Amino acid sequence: MRPRRSPSASVTMVRGDLEGLPHHPVPDGFSVRPYTPGDELAWVRIQSAAGAYNVIVAELFRAQFGDDTVELGRRLFMLEDPAGTAIGTAAAWFGGSHRGPSVGRVHWVAIHPAHQGRGLAKPLLSRVCHTLRALGHERAFLTTSTARVPAVGLYLSFGFVPEIAGDREAAAWAALQRRAPGLGLRLDAGPA
Repeated sequence: MRPRRSPSASVTMVRGDLEGLPHHPVPDGFSVRPYTPGDELAWVRIQSAAGAYNVIVAELFRAQFGDDTVELGRRLFMLEDPAGTAIGTAAAWFGGSHRGPSVGRVHWVAIHPAHQGRGLAKPLLSRVCHTLRALGHERAFLTTSTARVPAVGLYLSFGFVPEIAGDREAAAWAALQRRAPGLGLRLDAGPA
């Protein structure tokens, strides 16, 4: 019998400013480094291993990030283990024209499953959020799935809150609040 998956809905979280960001140092032996050409393969490997909800293929990297290696070097990061193997990735990306240039995007955060649950996403997300601020973004958003409860908890701890633009989002967040009351999800808080 297959394990039952949690109900899943795509949702957006926002951070109203990039002031007072948490800082989480990288644990001894690990490092966070910027993208270098060729990291596309590691990105696909990490995302494929971590992503039960997306089909990850090499073309997806180019579709999401393009091929500007200078911009990739400023905005895409790899978390490496003590052996120098990339085990995590995240991007401090552009928010898109509909959100305006002051809004950055936390994009494609993933830790290889063999390393999940050890707090390694915190220093990676810290680097991404601080990079967004350094690059001139004033606010940030991200998209995730309500099935990714640990990820939602991580984003909440960084000051991201649910963006509720309609009934579908309200229902998705309310269902997650009922399913995972330990998250401390407050739907009455509104965007910061």
